[in-house]
Amino acid sequence: MFSPFKDAQGNPKALVDVTYDDLEQLKEIEEGYVLEFKRSLSPTVQKKLPKIIASFANSAGGWLVIGIADDDKSICPVPRLGADYSQIIGELCRRHISPAPRIDVRFLTRTGAPDEGVIVVQVLEGDFPPYVADGIVDVREGSTSGPAASSALVELYGKATRRRVEVREFCRRTVFYAADSLPLFNLYVFRMGRRSAEPPSRAETNAHAEAMADAFRRQRLACRAHHAHDSLIFSVPARDDPRTPHSAIELFGDESIKLSVPAVLLDGEQAERAAHDLGIDADATRGELRIMSAQDTLARVTRMASILDRYVRARGIPWQQYAVAYELENLAGVILWSDEPLYLDYVRERGPLFCATTDCLSRVRYLDDGAHDSFRARQFAGSHFFEACGLPLGSPDERDNALVDALLRTAHGAAR
Repeated sequence: MFSPFKDAQGNPKALVDVTYDDLEQLKEIEEGYVLEFKRSLSPTVQKKLPKIIASFANSAGGWLVIGIADDDKSICPVPRLGADYSQIIGELCRRHISPAPRIDVRFLTRTGAPDEGVIVVQVLEGDFPPYVADGIVDVREGSTSGPAASSALVELYGKATRRRVEVREFCRRTVFYAADSLPLFNLYVFRMGRRSAEPPSRAETNAHAEAMADAFRRQRLACRAHHAHDSLIFSVPARDDPRTPHSAIELFGDESIKLSVPAVLLDGEQAERAAHDLGIDADATRGELRIMSAQDTLARVTRMASILDRYVRARGIPWQQYAVAYELENLAGVILWSDEPLYLDYVRERGPLFCATTDCLSRVRYLDDGAHDSFRARQFAGSHFFEACGLPLGSPDERDNALVDALLRTAHGAAR
């Protein structure tokens, strides 16, 4: 996405990296399709804000800078308020725009004067337009906003449809594993508001790669990086076959991510003992029985998901910019095993847990819906791993919730 701010090498700056001194760069830029200035946050401007922000979201995104005169582009600092400007502007959007667009707000404090500064609002291009402000669909028209024509409305609805298809297609990506039908837990995190027509520069790709490699190092995991045609694949190498990664993370140019974690299946005497405790006649299954270690598999899943948390934190990306789905691949019919006493009691009463469908892709969750403000990939992957295996989350039955908590605890210290 366009940024009016550049670093010393001329690369676009993300909002998180913009400083008050960078505002001087705006003197060389005119207002336009993706940039608008306002001298102050007056009542009149507050009334116009939903229209301006919705028009950016319905177009290509944009930047609104409050504290810059639109005539001579001089800096006119606004006072710091008791309330946070991001809350004030966010509430205006929630009250007047439907659906709520994704924005990021920063108050840049004036050097030597902490009680005043400039408000910078970045509006991301909307994924599911039209965004309606007070009953009107506005789009950008040059340096202003205006009601969308009927043809523009058709295009906006078509864009939303195409984006949903794009998210579904992304959730069909696969990483190569040498073993056929290897059972996998997959986590798809698709970054919204980014256009595939904007490939990252070499410098951006290198920055992404270094941030991901550093996340592996901080998690104390070795990794190998492989270049694919449109992504980078970071894999944890197995000891015996370099083509069979322990787990893998695929990182795309727009910083969408796919995590793949092989399940830990029991074999030999371990499988026989587990089948006996589950009340299953292993001989009767004729070798077709597959039993997965809950502790060991979950330990792998949560450890790898922690790398995603480290990556987005290092990159300064809010989780609200992502859509998330999980999938159990080649795991249909695989039985969940744990020697946790609560699980054994659960099995005796209700039978063992297992993935009961062949289509194991979850629904897509959009993290900007207000219900995922405290999202963490580690917590999401851990709890939803059990949901995928047949244990309901948020069940009214206290025994279900107690079992989830007990199984999550057993993963700590398990083999990874």
